[in-house]
Amino acid sequence: MFVIIGWLLVGGSVFGGFAMAGGHLAALFQPIELLMIGGAAGGAFVVGNNSKVVKATMKTLPTLFKGSPYNKAYYMELFALLYEILAKIRKEGLMSIEGDVETPDSSPLFSKYPLVHGDHHVVEFMADYLRIMVGGNLNAFEVENLMDNEIETHHHEGAAPATALAKLGDGMPAFGIVAAVMGVVHTMESVGLPPAELGILIAHALVGTFLGILLSYGFISPLAGLCEQKLEESTKVFQTIKVTLLASLNGYAPTVAVEFGRKVLFSTERPGFLELEAHVKQKK
Repeated sequence: MFVIIGWLLVGGSVFGGFAMAGGHLAALFQPIELLMIGGAAGGAFVVGNNSKVVKATMKTLPTLFKGSPYNKAYYMELFALLYEILAKIRKEGLMSIEGDVETPDSSPLFSKYPLVHGDHHVVEFMADYLRIMVGGNLNAFEVENLMDNEIETHHHEGAAPATALAKLGDGMPAFGIVAAVMGVVHTMESVGLPPAELGILIAHALVGTFLGILLSYGFISPLAGLCEQKLEESTKVFQTIKVTLLASLNGYAPTVAVEFGRKVLFSTERPGFLELEAHVKQKK
């Protein structure tokens, strides 16, 4: 929603200001210029990225128009789930959760928390390390190192669409110049036309530069920045789970373990200590 609002503000300010200054909006409608800029940019995007990055970018784009799922309500559910799992381990032993971590999709324990249960990557990450804890073959330092490596891999993989969009945005002004040069070439080969017609051709050529810059800084590059922000939010979930599970591995009680995880959160999603304590105990 905010992406659409932002784009409307950009377009309204630029085109509205142009119209208020006495310009004719019809002069800016140059489909041939858009074809050259858009086609060249799309071709360069395909050439500059492998199929994995292209597919990942296409998959990421629709999510940029939605709000973040990682809000306070999501984290309250996540902490309640972690607390219940760790409390069950503390009371009944590690083997008591073996069935839950082997088949988390059908686990009654995970199913109680639909916001988390619907996030396949988070459930898989949590179940994998709980399974390692059940196996009991790794100490806390080894588990932490493994978690760090997986989170780093997730971050690098998730950064590919943002990098691709940033590079595409950086190239748009250059493609606008290419379209403008093509327009100038067309104008020069039509030098025998009356001055009024030559002026129209020059105006059409300049629109190419305008569109390239506008599309870059007003539409595409901001998407790259938003993509990076959403990646940071998704990575924060894994860091929260990591800190909570490591605290449990080091012998802390479930209430203290979830407090470790709470301290990792951004201030906009972080619940208060008493608020979280009351919530997880009520849920359990």
